Amino acid sequence: MPELPDLEVFAKNLQKRFKNKILETVEVKVAKKLNVPGKELKHVLEGHQLKSVSRVGKTLQLHFDNDAILGMHLMLHGELKALEEEEVKFQIVSFHFKDGDGFALTDFQKAATPTLNPEYSDVPDALSLNPAHFKDLLAKKKVQIKTLLMDQHSIRGIGNTYADEILWEAKISPFSIAKAIPEAGVEKLLKTIIHVLSKESADIARKLPDALNGEVKDFLRIHHPDLKQSPTGAVIQIEKKGARKTYYTDEQILYTL
Repeated sequence: MPELPDLEVFAKNLQKRFKNKILETVEVKVAKKLNVPGKELKHVLEGHQLKSVSRVGKTLQLHFDNDAILGMHLMLHGELKALEEEEVKFQIVSFHFKDGDGFALTDFQKAATPTLNPEYSDVPDALSLNPAHFKDLLAKKKVQIKTLLMDQHSIRGIGNTYADEILWEAKISPFSIAKAIPEAGVEKLLKTIIHVLSKESADIARKLPDALNGEVKDFLRIHHPDLKQSPTGAVIQIEKKGARKTYYTDEQILYTL
């Protein structure tokens, strides 16, 4: 599943390639995931200029000159693919611009979700967390800190992989109780969230300067099945719960009540 740094790169690359182009045709191939009829989507978007592309939480948003917004959640296996000579399989919806360029939202599981004019959320994004809000949020929660970081109703954008990367960098055990983390640890954690996600986005952008899809794992330091030790030499341990794996080391401090 693409995570925040991947989506940051995809948003910038989409904007670089398609900004200011006129959307000529929208083709809806799988309508069941749309929040409006396909005809309405076409009516609202066709003939309008794409003004910008942004990442909001775990979604991408296309902003048009008529103030319409199309949100796209890639879910587990969704991908964006350029409409070039090869046939693009598993299309959910495709976007054809007047200059002949275009791209499609694809997913072989048909789970990727396009949403016209998604509702505004006041849940803070991981890259725009307010220190006072973050401190207050943790002080109220008795859940494990990894669970809280991944809760999209509390903080938008952090997934399983980068929760592990962030917590290792901050030297906080993923099994720590959120409200038990001392103030200095909370401050360090917030700085680490921004540092890890921003650095990873920049590293991926250098690796994939024009890509609309793909996941780069080259820069991960903990959450990777091929790694046996952390960069500082500690043995990487793995705890599996359902389909989700948590990667951590004994370098991380466990805070409990």
